[in-house]
Amino acid sequence: MDLDLTADPVDLTAALVDVPSVSGEEDALTDAVQRALRAQAPHLRLLRSGNTVLARTELGRSRRVLLAGHLDTVPIAGNLPSQRRGELLYGCGTSDMKSGDAMILHLAATVPEPVCDLTVVLYDCEEVEAPRNGLGRIEREHPEWLAAQLAILAEPTSGLVEAGCQGTLRGTVRTAGRRAHSARSWRGDNAIHAAGQVLARLAGYRPRSVEIDGCTYREGLQAVGISGGVAGNVVPDACEVQVNFRFAPDRSLPEAQQHVREVLDGFALEFTDGACGALPGLDALAAREFLATLEVVPVAKYGWTDVSRFAALGIPALNYGPGDPNLAHTRDEHVRIHQITTCTESLRRYLTSPPDVGSS
Repeated sequence: MDLDLTADPVDLTAALVDVPSVSGEEDALTDAVQRALRAQAPHLRLLRSGNTVLARTELGRSRRVLLAGHLDTVPIAGNLPSQRRGELLYGCGTSDMKSGDAMILHLAATVPEPVCDLTVVLYDCEEVEAPRNGLGRIEREHPEWLAAQLAILAEPTSGLVEAGCQGTLRGTVRTAGRRAHSARSWRGDNAIHAAGQVLARLAGYRPRSVEIDGCTYREGLQAVGISGGVAGNVVPDACEVQVNFRFAPDRSLPEAQQHVREVLDGFALEFTDGACGALPGLDALAAREFLATLEVVPVAKYGWTDVSRFAALGIPALNYGPGDPNLAHTRDEHVRIHQITTCTESLRRYLTSPPDVGSS
């Protein structure tokens, strides 16, 4: 498969989509991307790490901007190859996030002398467990490649600029009882019934809305799973409720954990996973320059994205790309063609226009 990085980004999106790249199986697409960059973007220095491709200019500019996107997708759901229907392009990964990858690759190849130095990171295994994430591997093995004054993650944002991201925390609440024959239920203590108290507390929870740098983040604490039961004639003695807390980036992960402990005080609680959010970082000069060029007002990112990794490194990071995040991972995943074109041209303008934000 040969990719034409100079082609219309809409056509390039379709070409990327038509190369399956489920998490852990990105080899063919990564090979094609590396081959295309080597042949069509000789102005870039390349590095390959597993199924991650990195490229960068070395023009000696005073600032560097990093563009990042993941090459992997969730498992295919009968939605390949891509199909164009009017103004929509359908297929696995069209929205999340091969249209964003196409935008990055097209600009990397067609803007050989940007006003800033440019780094491109196209990485693997974003859709699976965090230890496999290719961006995390680059942070550990090649941290110098992530140095930048601004990172733009081309996650689907419907063409909006989404600042920062919320944190996420998962845990398991356990209730215990006493097993008995259901015909003599008075001899037992039903653990599932006890879990009703957990659900009632969650149903009555009143989440915060927090404004940071003009962006409003909305928290949420939800039961996302429940399991229990032994047999159709047994009073159960154990039940588990899985909870997920999406928290504003003004809370640290320990603070989020303490908040959940307080909400569910009196119940056995074990945290199973968690990641801190990222503050908007809109006071950074590079972020202000980007927003001024695009002439947009940023909004909060409710989900967690890899901007959190950049924020932890002290690098201001924003989410910006074509595609609707609500369509990610769905059977009818698609992207609006005009968003691919508009986002690509807006980002081109940013990469080729001298910054002009004054001292504000």
